[in-house]
Amino acid sequence: MVSMRKRGAEIRQFILDHVEQHPGDIASLTAQTFGISRQGVHRHLQSLLQQKALRVRGTTRNRRYSLRPLVQWQQGYPLSTIHEEDVIWRRDIRPLLGVLPDNVMTIWQYGFTEILNNALEHSAGHEVVVRVDKTATDTKMVIYDDGEGIFKKIQRELGLHDEHHAVLELAKGKLTTDPAHHTGEGIFFASRMFDDFSILSGNVSFLHMREEAEDWIGEQQTSEDGTAVFMGLKNNASRTTKEVFDQFTSDDDYGFTKTVIPVRLAQYGEEKLVSRSQAKRLLARIDRFKVVLLNFDGVEMIGQAFADEVFRVFPDAHPHIALYAIHVNTPVRHMIRRVAQHRGDSILETQQTCGV
Repeated sequence: MVSMRKRGAEIRQFILDHVEQHPGDIASLTAQTFGISRQGVHRHLQSLLQQKALRVRGTTRNRRYSLRPLVQWQQGYPLSTIHEEDVIWRRDIRPLLGVLPDNVMTIWQYGFTEILNNALEHSAGHEVVVRVDKTATDTKMVIYDDGEGIFKKIQRELGLHDEHHAVLELAKGKLTTDPAHHTGEGIFFASRMFDDFSILSGNVSFLHMREEAEDWIGEQQTSEDGTAVFMGLKNNASRTTKEVFDQFTSDDDYGFTKTVIPVRLAQYGEEKLVSRSQAKRLLARIDRFKVVLLNFDGVEMIGQAFADEVFRVFPDAHPHIALYAIHVNTPVRHMIRRVAQHRGDSILETQQTCGV
């Protein structure tokens, strides 16, 4: 009896996890996956409809199932009235999320308070709007402010070339325009805690997808003021905030000493990474870390000058920093070994074991 209930729970969870991608054929997909009849699947579908986890449109062969929104909420707040972001969390947001595992609730508390505090103290805007959408499988949140825009502000404060360059600096971590009051760690760690995390501001966007463990930069057609931060997380996610922090801690003092830098963010469009100036842009500020992993996923090739600056000149000038190249293809690997013959293999040795 217990095993039958467990199998039934597995079938219903499978339906919830796949119905958005298979709204019209979820019954046949589930029947094929579990080796049961379509009639058996329909009993589980009816159970989920009764629980209000699913909704259905159409009849007979035209039926299409989808997740039923459990929460759809939006609220605007004048920034001048917010003095403590944790008050908004306890009063308005936490009750909306309902019953979630402690680790998931802690991630949401961290992400919401960090992003709202960033809007409060750095945006120079007038209003922030928060939207929460929850289904039986996951929760999504959007926090939008009408301020200057995060990438535009980083560009201006740090004297960077453009907003694209600001995304690269943000992805490295330890970036703040107010070092007296902030460490610059909040957005970096928040982006690693959620399944999906993105920032849209100005004409560029920064995206991190946990399943792919990758950072992406996108170009937007329209340039709008303000900053929109999107966060998404499975309701049954198993990770903890401690596990995420530990991934980027390389010593006993629990400091933020390790980072992973997506090298492709240093590229503009279809250009190749060939010059020393590109290398210097990639290497800026990484002397704040003890361990630096350069992720070459998506980088087809690098030039000799770029490679020499990164893998010979910089390590010779900073011997206390452990610099590694991960996810490299054959042409990149050969170029690294060419310019750093005495340390090429050690630079590449963590490619299969990085795990962050």
